[in-house]
Amino acid sequence: MSDLRLEQAKQWLAKQFSHFEIKKLAGDASFRRYFRVLTTDNTYILMDAPPEKEDISPFIHICDWLAENQLRAPQIIMRNQSQGFLLLEDFGDVTWSIYLKQNNDIAPLFKDALQQLHRLQNITNTLELPYFDITRMQQECDLYLDWYLPHIKGLTPSSKQRQSFHHALQPLLAEIHALPQAAVHLDYHSRNLMVPKDGLPLGIIDFQDAVIGPVTYDLASLLYDCYQDYPETERRYWSQHFFTNLNDKYKASFQDFEAWHRAVRLTSLQRHIKVLGIFARLAHRDGKMQFLDEIPLTHQHCMQELQALSLQIPLLNT
Repeated sequence: MSDLRLEQAKQWLAKQFSHFEIKKLAGDASFRRYFRVLTTDNTYILMDAPPEKEDISPFIHICDWLAENQLRAPQIIMRNQSQGFLLLEDFGDVTWSIYLKQNNDIAPLFKDALQQLHRLQNITNTLELPYFDITRMQQECDLYLDWYLPHIKGLTPSSKQRQSFHHALQPLLAEIHALPQAAVHLDYHSRNLMVPKDGLPLGIIDFQDAVIGPVTYDLASLLYDCYQDYPETERRYWSQHFFTNLNDKYKASFQDFEAWHRAVRLTSLQRHIKVLGIFARLAHRDGKMQFLDEIPLTHQHCMQELQALSLQIPLLNT
């Protein structure tokens, strides 16, 4: 079967390179596809984002914005916005996740990731990013009700059960929303942080959904990663490291480190409720069944957060 999009991409690339090869790479949780482009003297990443399904404008704007503020986003080598193609700097194949599996020391990665995260939070020009408000948090948590429970647990919540779930979550979401606000990557974790071929700093990818949201959010994504299970002592160590170096305008809102770390765990709980729903939706709506393998660890994290925060939320113990 012919691949019309790939043929269009080849025609576009042929205007720039006299000789090149294209190799398909693993996709992500969107409609985007990625390819490695090998030329005579370099390699690049081709992003294929069909315009009718994916708008690449946010990616372009945020990529340029991050680079302007000394965060290591991939350089955009060429862009064809009308067709939905970008040619990007190639960070290689080694994600944080892969680097960890190779039994490498990840302490330097944590230090760099937290340093770049501080830099992100201190940016004053925030591009009029959308706000991560209570309505959005509630909609995300509803993915748990709409996808995880029916498709993974075989339970379709009644109206009364949904109401009880919302009632229990509402004060928690309000507490998260009341936290200091900063620029947030929204998916700052081990599969979106690259260890480039030329070494640190880490390359940051998949940032197109950036928002203004809780100052705890990206740290929660990293420490309570859906794909990793770090010891709590290690999480607390890096949380303390981050808090110590937190901008004073944010730090003033927290009585001490324990108050900060509780907020990190509360933010993580909201994220994991959402992600359980997303993984179920990716599998049962989009046919990406590999995401079912990620559910047990995410559910484990969710249960641990409930216990650590001494919370009881209807339907979450299902």
